[in-house]
Amino acid sequence: MSVAKIVSALQVCPGGRTLDALPTDDPGPSLRSRCFNVLLGLLPFKKQLASAEAVQAHVRKLALQPASHEPTGLGRGIEVILTKMGGWPVYYTAPSSGHEGRNYVMFLHGGGYINEIVPAHWRFIGRMTREARVVCVVPIYPLAPRATAKEVVPATAELLRMLLEDAGSAKVTVVGNSAGAGLALAACQWLRDRGQRQPNRLVLISPAADASVSRPEQVTIAARDPIQDIPGILAAGRLYAGELDVGHPFVSPLNGAFRSLAPMLIFSGTRDLLYPDSVDLAARARAAGVPVELHLLRDQPHNYALMPTPEGRKARAMILGAVA
Repeated sequence: MSVAKIVSALQVCPGGRTLDALPTDDPGPSLRSRCFNVLLGLLPFKKQLASAEAVQAHVRKLALQPASHEPTGLGRGIEVILTKMGGWPVYYTAPSSGHEGRNYVMFLHGGGYINEIVPAHWRFIGRMTREARVVCVVPIYPLAPRATAKEVVPATAELLRMLLEDAGSAKVTVVGNSAGAGLALAACQWLRDRGQRQPNRLVLISPAADASVSRPEQVTIAARDPIQDIPGILAAGRLYAGELDVGHPFVSPLNGAFRSLAPMLIFSGTRDLLYPDSVDLAARARAAGVPVELHLLRDQPHNYALMPTPEGRKARAMILGAVA
């Protein structure tokens, strides 16, 4: 079923501005953000990524008790349709007031390629749908190790190609966080290599762009990151890579080419052990002629743009403006 039929059933990118270093007017984290960093450190996220054994145990548990992908917390004023494309569940959310003339967002969730979409993702999808008045397309891509990058990247790119075709003149933005941002970038590189149209914009929230996590400085950053740790990210990356090398662009799109990609809006923080990859990503894209806006904030954690802090609210407001 085409996007147009499903929906009927129901460029805000400064010219090449890239913040390769912290802005001199960055006031540092708010009090709420500092408290939230402490809270994150008390939660079990980092423990689940402390070792390859912890990741493997987590994956085995999920295989026995798969997490639900059903929408939770979208809020009022939103219609939802569930269909299947290529065997994947794909959700469509649209304002209840109507879909005519709406722009589109494809949202690709994070979770290290091993975790399912979570309520925080759905709340953000709900906000984009309701406040930016867009139709969101949410593929529930299969997780590693059941599916690997060799299958997931081309299939995601094909869904995006179909959306771009059906959207016509409407704006299409791809929004991804963490692993979903890495998948978004890899899918757009796949489309570009086959001469296909690019979306109007890529919004990358704390992108997982290099599964090797091999920069020496990341060891120091990992000690301050309240959510992630290197052994677990490496283990999850290897599961997702499958028969591919973790350096393959499907798994680590930082190693792919950046020419002729969509303009990018990137969010990262210096308590995120992946942030050096975001800086490098922005620099490489900019060198290839791609307009990039990088928001790198001091002492902000992984996925700060989705968190209930002043910095997160500001980032979300920018995203809402970009996709509308």
